[in-house]
Amino acid sequence: MSTASEGATPGFLVWRLSMKWRVAVDRAVAPLGLTHAQYSLVASLYGMQRSGLRPSQRHLADHTGLEALYVSKLARALESAGLVERTRDPRDPRAVQLALTDEGSAVTRQAIKVVHGLLQQLLEPLGGLDSERTREFGRDLATLLDTPLDPASEHEKEQS
Repeated sequence: MSTASEGATPGFLVWRLSMKWRVAVDRAVAPLGLTHAQYSLVASLYGMQRSGLRPSQRHLADHTGLEALYVSKLARALESAGLVERTRDPRDPRAVQLALTDEGSAVTRQAIKVVHGLLQQLLEPLGGLDSERTREFGRDLATLLDTPLDPASEHEKEQS
């Protein structure tokens, strides 16, 4: 553990790791014309399309954990770049469905390879991508992500 991390709370370490990851992905996908947030959107969309889905912006927002308004902004920018197409959902005229263009699929496949290489580097200290320690780490992260947080209720407890 680095000197800066000694005595740090788990919350601080999660924040630092997420920032380290975001910066690394931003730098790695920049040559492909993407930001980390855009990568998160196109990589998720790529996986969903491979499963036969054509998700709405709302569904993609729920999947990625990004705000719906931010997904809309990202999708418009990606559409302008020719990587994503946005169409009205025939079942719900208020909803906008997203799909990768052929160019978007090609760029996304390249970006996934680049980010996968980064992930291998990040997880090397745990034994690599396929190690039991990495699988356990993934399960722990999933458990934390599945735990609902309600900051308002914690604030209410402090006030009483």
